[in-house]
Amino acid sequence: MFRLSSLRTSPLLALAVLAAATLVARPVRGLPTGLGALAPEIATLYNAGSYSSAAEALHAAIAQNPKDASLHYWLGRCYFETRDFDHSISSWERAVALDSNRSEYHDWLGRAYGRKAEEDSHSKMVSALSLAHRTYHEFELAVQLDARNVDAQRDLISFMASAPGNLGGGEDNALNQIRALSAVDPLEGMLALADFYSTRKRFDQASDEYQKVLKSAPGRIEAYLEAADFYRGRGDAALMEQAVEAASKISVSDRRLSYYRGVALVLENKDSDTAEKDLRAYIGTVPDNSELPSHSSAYEYLGKLYENRRQPDLAVEQYKAALALDPQNKASHDALKRLQEK
Repeated sequence: MFRLSSLRTSPLLALAVLAAATLVARPVRGLPTGLGALAPEIATLYNAGSYSSAAEALHAAIAQNPKDASLHYWLGRCYFETRDFDHSISSWERAVALDSNRSEYHDWLGRAYGRKAEEDSHSKMVSALSLAHRTYHEFELAVQLDARNVDAQRDLISFMASAPGNLGGGEDNALNQIRALSAVDPLEGMLALADFYSTRKRFDQASDEYQKVLKSAPGRIEAYLEAADFYRGRGDAALMEQAVEAASKISVSDRRLSYYRGVALVLENKDSDTAEKDLRAYIGTVPDNSELPSHSSAYEYLGKLYENRRQPDLAVEQYKAALALDPQNKASHDALKRLQEK
C-alpha cells in the first residue's frame, strides 16, 4: 500500500505533481468567444486583461446575486489569471456547490487544483499529493458530465499521460480516453494522441501524428497552432514555420499569429527586426491570459533574439521580464543564470 509517510522520497509523488501541473504546458486554445452571463462591461474588462478590475466588478455583482454560480465561475477565472490559485479554488468550489452539473466548472476547478499542487510541491508535499488527487477527480467528473467538453477531455488525457497508476494514470488509461475522445471529435483525438506521444518523449511518433493532422488540412486554426507549439518546443524552425503558415491561411487576422511568427523567426535566427516587431506587438496588443501564448514566453524569445544579436544586456532584461511574469519559466531562468555567470 502507498503511504503518506513515504511521500518525501517516493518518485510517485513527483509524477503525481507533474500530472497535476500539466496545464502549465497544455497547448493554448484561444480566449472564449462567448462570456456567458457576464455583463458587457465586465466582459470588456476581462477581454482587455484587466482582471483585478473585472474581479472588483464581479464582487459587486455577487453581493447583489450571491447564488449566481456563473458569477463565481468568472471570478475564479479572474483570480486564475492573476495566479491567485487559492482564491480561484474558493470561487470555483462555490460555483460547483451552487451548480454541480456544469462540466466547465469542474474542469477549471481541476486546473486550479493542478496549479496549486505545483506551488505546494516546493514545500508542502502532502498537500501537493492531495491536490493531485482532486485534480484527477475534477477532470474525470467534468468528462462524465459532458463528454463533448473537449477541453475537459484533453485535460484528463494530459493528466493520465503523466500520472502514476494509483492516480488514474498510465498508458492504457490515457489511450482508452483518447479513443473515447476520438469518437466525439476525431481531430481532437489525433491531437491528443500526438500530445500523448510528446508527453511520453516519443517525439518521432508525436511528429508523425502532427504531420497527419497538417496533411488532413483541418479547418480549425487551433490544430495548426498546437502543431506549431510542438515544433517550437523541439526547436524545429522549419516545421514550426510550416504549421504557422498553414494557420495564417485559416485566419490571417488571428492575434496569436504575431507571437508564432516572431518565435519561428527567432528559431531560424533570421530577420530579427521583424521578429522583434512581431513579439513586441503581441505583448503590447494581446492580453496576458492562460488561454493564449504567455507574455512570459514572448519575453523569453526576445531574450533569445538579443542573444542571437550578441546583445547580452538586452537579453538579460527580457529574461528578467519573463521571470517576473512567470517564476516557473525554466528556459528563462537557465538563460539568465548562464548570462550572469559570464
